[in-house]
Amino acid sequence: MSHLGKRWPRGYTSEHMSDRRATVIHVDLDAFFVSMELLRRPELRGKPVVVAGGLGSRGVVNTCSYEARAFGVRSAMPVGRARQLCPQAAFLESDYHYYSGASKAFHAILRDYTPLVEPAGADEAYLDVAGSELLFGDAPAIAATIRQRVRDEIGITASAGVSVNKLVSKVASDAGKPDGLVAVAAGEEAAFFAPRPIRELPMVGPKTAAALAGLGIRTIGDLAAAPVPALESRFGRQGRELHERALGVYDAPVLSGHGPNKSISRETTFEADEPSRDVLRAVLRGQAERVASDLASQERAGRTVTLKLRFPPFETLSRSHSPGQPVALADDVFAEAVALFERAWAENGCRPVRLIGLGVTNLQERGRQLRLGEGIESDRLAEAMAAVRERFGDDAVRRAAEIPARRHDSF
Repeated sequence: MSHLGKRWPRGYTSEHMSDRRATVIHVDLDAFFVSMELLRRPELRGKPVVVAGGLGSRGVVNTCSYEARAFGVRSAMPVGRARQLCPQAAFLESDYHYYSGASKAFHAILRDYTPLVEPAGADEAYLDVAGSELLFGDAPAIAATIRQRVRDEIGITASAGVSVNKLVSKVASDAGKPDGLVAVAAGEEAAFFAPRPIRELPMVGPKTAAALAGLGIRTIGDLAAAPVPALESRFGRQGRELHERALGVYDAPVLSGHGPNKSISRETTFEADEPSRDVLRAVLRGQAERVASDLASQERAGRTVTLKLRFPPFETLSRSHSPGQPVALADDVFAEAVALFERAWAENGCRPVRLIGLGVTNLQERGRQLRLGEGIESDRLAEAMAAVRERFGDDAVRRAAEIPARRHDSF
């Protein structure tokens, strides 16, 4: 099904839509891998099903049916633990090739309604439909149409949330699961958030939730009512961000996923859980160098730096920050990443780390404004290092700060 053969202009973002209306949609395929498996194994409908990346002792649950979740099985859980919780479940190994066709069809459906589609994974995406309402109706109507097309054309269900921004729409779509649609009118963000448990607010993990509980904060409304100075005293700069998000305030625009890659990242998994701050910082330094080299080779810069940490056994968290101007050089990427790391690591008791990752997202064409007194030598150095690595490999040239990381492999 195609709509008017539209050719959308490139380079649009939701910043072009300045009026405050509920035009941002988050669409999420329900238990995507499981739903796809049930299409070819209908006899498993209504039963606990677990789809994992490997079924051996080192396998990890990718997703599971709602019947399995009732037994405590969750994504990112070791397969062995899932078997203990729900031994009667059907355990299936992920078939990514099979899922990819449905994922492509899903994203193609979304692009029929707006050029502003920002993929957030194989099974979810954000849309801003402010420029499409005259063609297709308001955002809730578009979301309903998309969900029906997913059901008719792919054979699975999707949940959707509608609001004025990505944050609230994400929480709304989660609230509607499975197979639901939740719309939050402009101005109702804080009221919608208020009664919800604090863990439903993105960026609040178990450690942050425990710290907030120590302050008597158990709902998002409690957080919204808390004094900002008290939150900043406990959480630093993150305290103000937590307060703003509890009110539903979030200004990151929906960015079109067309064109070049929208993110560049590197991850390192340690053979043994790594307890050393020096080693972890050195790994981040190396990742920053390689991300910067990739940015240079693509002539891109990024608006947001993201940190990923995984603690044993499989507890994963991410933190991100968007500085005042796009970052492109390794020093700038590393400075942002290490600041995120120090805060997140301290919040989690400086525990040993199983995996550390660094990414730069929301990419755009490279065009850096020099700071006062700065020359172009750093840019020339970055370009030279990128050229050497492209020709001879990532390990051809390293900074001294990376030396402690030499015994680890990056993937």
